[in-house]
Amino acid sequence: MATWRNASLAVTAAAVLALTATACGQDKGSASPKGQSVGNAAQAAGSGNGYGYGDAGYGSGAGNANQAAAKAAGQLTVWDSKELGKVVTDSAGMTLYRFDKDTASPPKSNCDGDCAKLWPAVPAGSVTAAPGTDASLIGEVARTDGSKQLTIAGWPMYRYTKDTKAGDANGQGVGGTWHASAPDGKKAAPSADSAGAGAEAGAEAETPSLPGLSVRNDAKLGKIIVDSRGMTVYRFKKDSAWPMKSACTGDCLKKWPVVAPVEKKDTEGIIQKGFVTFNRPDGIKQQSINCWPIYTYAGDSKPGDTNGQGVGGTWWAVSPEGKLIATTK
Repeated sequence: MATWRNASLAVTAAAVLALTATACGQDKGSASPKGQSVGNAAQAAGSGNGYGYGDAGYGSGAGNANQAAAKAAGQLTVWDSKELGKVVTDSAGMTLYRFDKDTASPPKSNCDGDCAKLWPAVPAGSVTAAPGTDASLIGEVARTDGSKQLTIAGWPMYRYTKDTKAGDANGQGVGGTWHASAPDGKKAAPSADSAGAGAEAGAEAETPSLPGLSVRNDAKLGKIIVDSRGMTVYRFKKDSAWPMKSACTGDCLKKWPVVAPVEKKDTEGIIQKGFVTFNRPDGIKQQSINCWPIYTYAGDSKPGDTNGQGVGGTWWAVSPEGKLIATTK
């Protein structure tokens, strides 16, 4: 009996190891953070009760709601949407929403029952404020079922089950009461500057957006990987690729936020080997290149900045092959 048990354990361990090795080398991407759909007029018109679930059938959406409800937000990020302005997303790039029928002072959620199936509450806990935002705005509220829900500036936060990939904002305007949340808890809205610039531009062609990950030719560093905003992507020398492990945790992530999962088809000019999602122990999903976790730097304020290059002798920009560009500026 002991011999059989030992053999069984050995086979199980080998299987787990094989699966882990395959996961690192497989050709499989994940959801892109560049959603194109923003709002849905048909949904808004059909949701006459203001809760955004009046005419909606649940179908597979109820299953998605249960899965979404079980996941904390992790490392919050800010998506600069051309249509909506600055929008808060969770660690997987999913849009967070607020509900007009809730209250922020005092915090209170008025979305329960069927409403919560379509608009699952974002659990409190295991949440880190987005870099450059006010961490004191992050809080929680007790729901009627006793669970704790994430709040931003007192407003309860939700996901929308009809958002199927990172960057979707299909819940915007549903029922006239649901809105993507800005980093300060207010309804997301384009800034006056961007609105004015758009008016001045008139019919002028818009600047095409970048892929989720692509290559930029930097004057000092050569070809480096950038994200969809044009921000430089970095690797941490203290990380490892096998086993895949990140040495950047806790406060480190405030300065070096992870790159959220990107679909392989939403890349251009970069290595596709080891292009997999790293499911971090802290619950955050992180993109990897050649099995190395990748990050951006909070100290880079605009596209083209490379202020993270060489920081601490451990942070370096990444080449299209996924290698460290270990040169000083």
